Amino acid sequence: MALSERLNTPISTAELERRWKLVRAAMAAQKIDVLLMQNNNDHMGGYVRWFTDIPATNGYPQTVVFPRDDEMTVVCQGPFGGDSVPPKDPQVWRGVKRLLNTPSYASAHYTKEYDAELAAKGLAPYAKGTIGYVGTYQMSFALLDYMKRTFPQATFVDATEMVDRIKVIKSAEELELVKRAAAMQDGAMKAAFAAVKPGMRDVEVAAVAQHYSLAHGSENGIYLCASMPLGKPSPFANRHLQSRVIQEGDQIALLVEDNGPGAMYTELGRSCVVGKVPQQMKDELAFVVAARKFTLDLLKPGTPCKDIWDAYNDFMKKNGRPPESRLYCHGQGYDLVERPLIRADEPWTIEKDRNIVVHPTYLHGGYLNWLCDNYIIGGNGPGDRLHQFPEEVVEVG
Repeated sequence: MALSERLNTPISTAELERRWKLVRAAMAAQKIDVLLMQNNNDHMGGYVRWFTDIPATNGYPQTVVFPRDDEMTVVCQGPFGGDSVPPKDPQVWRGVKRLLNTPSYASAHYTKEYDAELAAKGLAPYAKGTIGYVGTYQMSFALLDYMKRTFPQATFVDATEMVDRIKVIKSAEELELVKRAAAMQDGAMKAAFAAVKPGMRDVEVAAVAQHYSLAHGSENGIYLCASMPLGKPSPFANRHLQSRVIQEGDQIALLVEDNGPGAMYTELGRSCVVGKVPQQMKDELAFVVAARKFTLDLLKPGTPCKDIWDAYNDFMKKNGRPPESRLYCHGQGYDLVERPLIRADEPWTIEKDRNIVVHPTYLHGGYLNWLCDNYIIGGNGPGDRLHQFPEEVVEVG
């Protein structure tokens, strides 16, 4: 059966079937009859995409009912009364037997149960079974509350950990898409820095990177950018804070963190200077490279994430640099940030075939100092850096 020509770099049906098979085997082992999940964006809404290859977008809820013994039911934005069997040729929705629609909106609170009412139709056969919910941080309170009231004889369990452990290990097909995303970002960074000139606003630089990525298969992402006078460092920022006008001699920090063809995320971060790069800034970049290598040497299968976090912060403090207090290293996939998080609160260890980004970032010595690149974890640790953009502060203008 042919896939719709409207799909942007669809994952193969064989890959979807691989995912479903692994999850259903795990469901059987844990005696879970059906899974319920809901996402509303394609930055941190990777569950529904991973199961269906169709993203949740624009704040609209997309709800998936995934039975252990049947095809899926999906609820998404659309007209009242929408109830259809997705066409098989050309195909958009694979593994989905029923597509239900409703025009619900988070900004109209009285529509809060519209999606839940439809999802309950897919859960009805499991009214006395075990229902596993996935990704409760994004699932609306209204959805889960409605289900617990509607199915009082069902047993509800949190199946997020079960799905996470399967989802984060990348197949060969997924890893190829990760590499394509990194290559795309190399081009986006090159295009953005080539366009930099005094008089531009930060948002215009970010827009060049975004345009390049969209033209080369990306669907969504963030483009953080900040210009700053040398000696007056500033964190990079989102669009609301990108109105500063670039001046001669400025440092411009740009983060391209978007998904590539096939929707796998990577991220690339670099700085440029409009003019000459001070030697002190070059010297500090050499330390950033050393800090990143320190982390890479620890990213070996079996190593606890907490141990890496603690060791890195000890390294930074011993070298007179600020310790990390947020997140400098983490997984990526269909989510811009995916587990594991290299932090003290992450219970996992490092495993093979994960897509990991490392981005030491700190203010020190009058500069914003950083590098950001992705790596795939092999049997003995990280492989080669996926991005090919030079590890340097670029001189422009």
